[in-house]
Amino acid sequence: MTLSAPAPLSDDHDLTEFYSGVAELDDWLRKRAPSNQATGASRTFVLCDGKRVVGYYALATGAVAQKDAPGRIKRNMPEPIPFAVLGRLAIDQAFQGRGIGRALVRDAGLRLLQAAEIVGIRSMLVHAISEDAEAFYLALGFAQSPS
Repeated sequence: MTLSAPAPLSDDHDLTEFYSGVAELDDWLRKRAPSNQATGASRTFVLCDGKRVVGYYALATGAVAQKDAPGRIKRNMPEPIPFAVLGRLAIDQAFQGRGIGRALVRDAGLRLLQAAEIVGIRSMLVHAISEDAEAFYLALGFAQSPS
């Protein structure tokens, strides 16, 4: 097993075997990620074993009202506050528990630091789809939104 560095999703990647254990995330990767990539609605980055996708995350832009942002984020910011959104993150079940999720969040953060040099991004926002996901992001140092 040799895992590739995260790369933008392309038609060459095999999505058929991906199974994270969360149907919503698996279906999104197969059904929405390719079209979102083509239209620019979001950008999906994949980690592969050969051509087989074993992990992914998706980034998009957004904005948050000041009242919904943590204190340190909203200080001296316009209304609304520009954010990057980590909309999806999933790891194939066969590869879970190896630190891949943490590594993908780090990769996303590094890409966003580069993007912030050209476009206004105050912070990264995540949408946790479960209590387990919320605990994962909190353990990585994400702050909970007031609302």
